[in-house]
Amino acid sequence: MKLSESVKPVSYVKAHASEIIRKVSEEQAAPVVITQNGEAKAVLMGIQEYEQMQESLAMLKLVAMSAKDIEEGRTVSVDDAFAAARGRLGKRGRK
Repeated sequence: MKLSESVKPVSYVKAHASEIIRKVSEEQAAPVVITQNGEAKAVLMGIQEYEQMQESLAMLKLVAMSAKDIEEGRTVSVDDAFAAARGRLGKRGRK
């Protein structure tokens, strides 16, 4: 679906809601941009695409947080991390 075909006024969405929902959910069509008074106001998309987008955003946030940690020197070597983990695991086994 072309972007120009996926921009719909709210009046069209109201009149064709079932058809639009079927298309975005079953056919995995492009999200529909809903306009009101000629201005983009909302986006309608299938739940699978929404969930994928949320997962992608979460991963990007983790990457950004990791990059910030690296910039600020909040890192440890792999050897130190494993040594600390082994130490914690060893303490648990002795209790």
